[in-house]
Amino acid sequence: MATLSATPAAPPAEAVYRRIGWRIIPFLILCYFVAYLDRVNIGFAQLQMKGDLGFSDAVYGLGAGIFFLGYFLFEVPSNLILHRVGARVWIARIMITWGLISALTLFVTTPTQFYVMRFLLGVAEAGFFPGIILYLTYWYPAARRSQMTAWFMSAVPLSGLIGGPVSGWILHHFHGHHGWAGWQWLFVLEGLPAVVLGIVTLFYLDNGIKHAKWLSADEKNALQHALDQEAQTKPAHSALQGMADPRVWLMALIYFSVVIGLYGLSFWLPLLIKSTGVTDPLTIGWLVALPYGVSVVAMILVGRSSDKRHERRWHVAIPALIGAVGLVLSTLWSTDTTLAMVALTLATVGIMVVLPLFWALPNAFLAGTAAAAGIALINALGNLAGFFGPSIIGWVKQTTQSTNGGILVLAAFMVLCAVLVLLTPKPQK
Repeated sequence: MATLSATPAAPPAEAVYRRIGWRIIPFLILCYFVAYLDRVNIGFAQLQMKGDLGFSDAVYGLGAGIFFLGYFLFEVPSNLILHRVGARVWIARIMITWGLISALTLFVTTPTQFYVMRFLLGVAEAGFFPGIILYLTYWYPAARRSQMTAWFMSAVPLSGLIGGPVSGWILHHFHGHHGWAGWQWLFVLEGLPAVVLGIVTLFYLDNGIKHAKWLSADEKNALQHALDQEAQTKPAHSALQGMADPRVWLMALIYFSVVIGLYGLSFWLPLLIKSTGVTDPLTIGWLVALPYGVSVVAMILVGRSSDKRHERRWHVAIPALIGAVGLVLSTLWSTDTTLAMVALTLATVGIMVVLPLFWALPNAFLAGTAAAAGIALINALGNLAGFFGPSIIGWVKQTTQSTNGGILVLAAFMVLCAVLVLLTPKPQK
């Protein structure tokens, strides 16, 4: 992004960053809330969908995961297009197409149709998350980015906190209305808001500092000068060089290790709670909200601690290990609802806290076009775990009649995440 003025600028005032935060972060949280809800609401849909359509656990697990194959194939191209054409138009396009595809999933009747719609949903949504991570670099220097990323990614646990009860309510109250099953209403009622937000994005979101009419010229210069100074400490690389950097591939492996825990848990959490003896979808929805509610608070507090201390690795490694412990305990306490909820809350908190803090690690050495490509590649490769996590649990459950073996695999990957993070060089900020 070009410098707005050659005249030296004073550091931006705290009030300016606060104004930026209130302008863009709540809207991005809302967009990601809807995106993540559309991605994982089949965790609730399966409570009725599998029985209605005769899908096995393996079919469901594969369908849940195949989303990430489409996501993987189109992630890097999507982020490069965003960097070229601007966030406003491209994010709007992503949201409108994914919302329509999510809603149309109500018409699936066979495993093949289910796989196709999940794959297309991944293609449509590809680029949204890494695009926002890149977008935040257009506004915030590294020292402020972890907390802003944590706020943005609070949409993930919020989708469980709010989306869990809402999804349970839709299944409970809409089942049979106008001849549609509850799971069909779920896809429609949670898919269409993305279309509406996509249209709003075209009018609300600014591509970056120089397009923000609500900032003065002096404020724009100060903000851009702070970003330009930071960019001078990072070598300029092309997209290809960014993707070829060995550190990018290490980051992808670390991210893969945590994402396999994230989606393995997200897609199966309603069923894990149901297996403790809870049967009502609405009650399951409220119980799903508990670990996500705790996670929202933990994400913000730990993100603030990481920025304040300029420390990243231990702030990632310790929560990853807590997540692993929670996963292991959930297999030991799987028949007791209260103890299982304690374990699942620990697991969810540990995994959720890692997510935003992880992105401070690659952002410490990536900039410009290399950042667009590198961030997208890390996210694309890491999110392949979204294919393996749900599929592993589905296959293990169908083979052994228990999810415990699959959950232990997820715990092992969380330990690997912690180990790899501690082996990485210490970032400067």
